[in-house]
Amino acid sequence: HIELEQSVAVKFLYPEFARNADGSERFRREARAAAKIKNQHVTRVLDVGAMEGKNIPYIVMEYLEGHDLSREIRERGPVPVALAVRYVMQACEAVAEAHERGIVHRDLKPANLFVAEGTHGERMIKVLDFGISKVNGTGGAQQVSLTGTATLMGSPAYMSPEQLESSRNLDGRADIWSLGV
Repeated sequence: HIELEQSVAVKFLYPEFARNADGSERFRREARAAAKIKNQHVTRVLDVGAMEGKNIPYIVMEYLEGHDLSREIRERGPVPVALAVRYVMQACEAVAEAHERGIVHRDLKPANLFVAEGTHGERMIKVLDFGISKVNGTGGAQQVSLTGTATLMGSPAYMSPEQLESSRNLDGRADIWSLGV
């Protein structure tokens, strides 16, 4: 951010997906869903918009130092039990707030759990990528479904049996299953 002299992360939707109305709406929904969650274990969304003249959506988010948990496991092997418990508890805190706001993530896996490095060297989990989240009709606004009944949304290795059957009719229990896996 030039005026504030801060690094930010900018996520763009590929132009070929931006031309698809469902893809663009899903991208905007990701920004709206993440912005509703004020938990320290969810990446803060700072802005959302579209590039002028090209109609390519973007999301501006806090910049994180670190790497995803998938990379940590790949490079270092299994996470020590005490640290794994701390990471899962932090992810649970974020997911609990998402569920309170009617948001089901639907794609919790190590690649969407970011091990962020804090200013004093402390490490904490940040839940990423609400791109296929489901927002249940809370707050009076009816959500238009972008997911067909037979559409598989998420990463099969981490999905609950219910999610494998239908990504559309889920509640927060699917996320709890994925965190357990």
